[in-house]
Amino acid sequence: MADSAVTLRTRKFITNRLLSRKQMVIDVLHPNRANVSKDDLRAQLAEAYKSNKDQINVFGLRTHYGGGKTTGFALIYDSVEAMKKFEPRYRLVRVGHATKIEKASRQQRKQRKNRSKELRGTAKTKGAAKKDKK
Repeated sequence: MADSAVTLRTRKFITNRLLSRKQMVIDVLHPNRANVSKDDLRAQLAEAYKSNKDQINVFGLRTHYGGGKTTGFALIYDSVEAMKKFEPRYRLVRVGHATKIEKASRQQRKQRKNRSKELRGTAKTKGAAKKDKK
């Protein structure tokens, strides 16, 4: 699959000094291929813009009807610290710079909330976990 040529073009290039990054729209031409991974695109952008792969984020990719062309958005930060400061957490998780916060399912959180309504005071914190005996 990786043997077919992939062409990467950038448009609407802006240097955003306030957020210490370069931002652009990317056009990926990939004939005879389903799609290109974000990781491969990050590697190509790092090579083209003489940057580190860890400072690049690619998102919002949409493949055009009929295939062969994908359009998306790319951000190249000046440093990893700037990326961690300005990027939303979910995009940092996708790239691998942050860990996902694991929490109980939505239904479990609602059930715990409603169970604690039946109790008063400090018993709420204990009762929310205990009252599963029915």
